[in-house]
Amino acid sequence: MTHKVALGVEEEFHVVDLVSRRLTPQAHVVLDGLPEAAFSAELQRAVVETNSEPTTDLAALRADLVGLRRRLMASAAPHGLGISSAGTSPLHGAGGFSLTADDRYQYLHDTYQFIAREQLICGAQVHVDIDDRDLAVLVAQRVEPWLPALLALSASSPYWFEADSGYASSRAVAWQRWPTAGMVGPFSGAAEYDQAVADLVTAGVIDDAGMVYFDIRLSTHVPTMELRICDACPLVDDVILLAGLFRALVVRETAAIEAGSPPRGDVRPTLLRAGHWRAARSGLEGDLISPVDGKPVPAPGLIEWLLEDLRPTLEQLEDWPTVAALAADALARGSSAARQRAAFNQRGQLTDVVDLVLKETAVG
Repeated sequence: MTHKVALGVEEEFHVVDLVSRRLTPQAHVVLDGLPEAAFSAELQRAVVETNSEPTTDLAALRADLVGLRRRLMASAAPHGLGISSAGTSPLHGAGGFSLTADDRYQYLHDTYQFIAREQLICGAQVHVDIDDRDLAVLVAQRVEPWLPALLALSASSPYWFEADSGYASSRAVAWQRWPTAGMVGPFSGAAEYDQAVADLVTAGVIDDAGMVYFDIRLSTHVPTMELRICDACPLVDDVILLAGLFRALVVRETAAIEAGSPPRGDVRPTLLRAGHWRAARSGLEGDLISPVDGKPVPAPGLIEWLLEDLRPTLEQLEDWPTVAALAADALARGSSAARQRAAFNQRGQLTDVVDLVLKETAVG
């Protein structure tokens, strides 16, 4: 059996007033009394974050994430607040554009202006252990062509500022406005990666290495690789699916590098950027760009192909039954973006969209 590599998840959530269904800057109310190690504030006071414990087991990860969500909801409910997991929340409140009091967040606002003010978005981030930083940089670049498929699976932000954006993931498009967002590399190893980050600091683009927002980045303080491309997901099972797929990609490409095998996917920057846009545009309900030949392919077909391609690794990790079942369920029900639009189309009310996401977020 392949060594069971540890992984963990950070989830970001919107804080919603249950009467108006609008965002409300009351993260501090929800966080009051919760442990800082597992629950934290974000740039916007209408967003909270949870951090799971590292584990090698997907079932344990799921139980942890469900428990963290339930604790958030239990803290929010007495104040008339709800916890919503999606890339964006359809209804904004005037108080939603309120930054958390913190020197770092003040720097982000002063430097990036409207990009920071409009950062009312939530993501799901997966961390996978990898000790060798040189190897991690190479693995990240080989995993990168497959990230649009993971974005498509997570797409949950069709609404942007109370209107249909036309995208399955408006969050992914908004995120790309940050000057360090997007593709990693090309880098030959950790020295080049670290020098590029240092150059960004010297140039005044960022204040420190923690402000690097690559789709995959190396942690600045622990030996992990972070997946940062995905929307927050209403359903916990979709988060587990993403975590399982990402870990398998990392494990497979690590072994491939050690064996001297060539990359499986096309790593041309133009194709990668187009693939990212395509996934954000249509999620699971349209075509993705195949990183194998650059041709359009229906999203479910590409994800099923990726799943079979990863099957040997998933079986070695003993994750195959779980990940295969979760993938089948995700493809059968379609993206969160499509479900949100269906909810809106029933009565033409964005409150119905919020209610759907709140309900799905609470499903354990």
